[in-house]
Amino acid sequence: MESHKSTLVTDLCETYGFALAGIAETGRSDYDVQLIQWLADKKQGEMEWMERNVEVRLDPRKLVEHARSIICVADRYGIIESAEHGNRAGRIARYAQGRDYHKAMKKRLHEICDVLRQEFPNETFRACVDTAPLLEREFAQRAGVGSVGKHTLLIEQGVGSWMLLGAIVTTAKLEPTAPAPADPCSSCTRCIDACPTDAITPWEVDARKCISYLTIEHRTDIDPKFYSQIGDRIFGCDICQEVCPHNQPNERSALAPVHEMYESKFESFDVLEVLCWDEEARRLHVRGSSMKRAKLGMFRRNAAIVAGNILASQPDAALFAKLQTIASDDTEDPLVSTAATEVLRALAD
Repeated sequence: MESHKSTLVTDLCETYGFALAGIAETGRSDYDVQLIQWLADKKQGEMEWMERNVEVRLDPRKLVEHARSIICVADRYGIIESAEHGNRAGRIARYAQGRDYHKAMKKRLHEICDVLRQEFPNETFRACVDTAPLLEREFAQRAGVGSVGKHTLLIEQGVGSWMLLGAIVTTAKLEPTAPAPADPCSSCTRCIDACPTDAITPWEVDARKCISYLTIEHRTDIDPKFYSQIGDRIFGCDICQEVCPHNQPNERSALAPVHEMYESKFESFDVLEVLCWDEEARRLHVRGSSMKRAKLGMFRRNAAIVAGNILASQPDAALFAKLQTIASDDTEDPLVSTAATEVLRALAD
């Protein structure tokens, strides 16, 4: 009976367009000691919200009372490599090039919950996409959706780690699907070796060094020691995924469908244009995408850093002049003017 219920649920998830679906039993996380130590070492950086509800994060039965099962789903994105970029391009991480995955996934998960409430009227269902205190990757591995790699991202066997995760925590008793292998990496260390800021150690990322964190979550000044490593990345970073052997093109990944909601709308921004943005321009450019996460000052700070890296390799009079204007403007956002000043100082050395 439980097997029939589980098949009904996973089939329903696929009907709603999810590429992968599986079911895990609830229970306390196996990473409790690791997470608590990671937080104690302040490797979460400015993400103070991770320090809240730690016990809930470690046990989904505290998120949904009497929870017995977690329905884990995944959407694929960005399997196809991005095109060439222009001379002033600030690159955008692949996950953010399409529609906001939070909305794209949560809408369908809520609809699935509505169907399941009719099927199981005495049970509770809660949809979770990224913002709930839930260790989605661990339970997705338990559910067989994929295996967690050394870069801490979930890897679908034969396709790769270009995945976005969602979950439904429920009180319904569902038969678990088979778990995925625990270690998809063996002796490989390509992600660790390729990370320009040395943010990765096996199965752990120090957010304080991670380019994705620095350009998306870090809301204050970025340490100039990271400027050159940021390169041309204005929002996020895909280096650890791009070098992963599991993400190299193959026959299976070529046939793996990507949900239409994640078709690329923009792969990069012109950094000179970003430096000229006001709030209205920012809203216009990031409307409907996950890039709403970065505020105007953060975007322009990132653009100043990328501009400095561009100028270090090629002349651009207009870009240089804009940085000078920003650095000398007393009314400028300090977050942006500080970055511009540091960039100009480095270029002068």
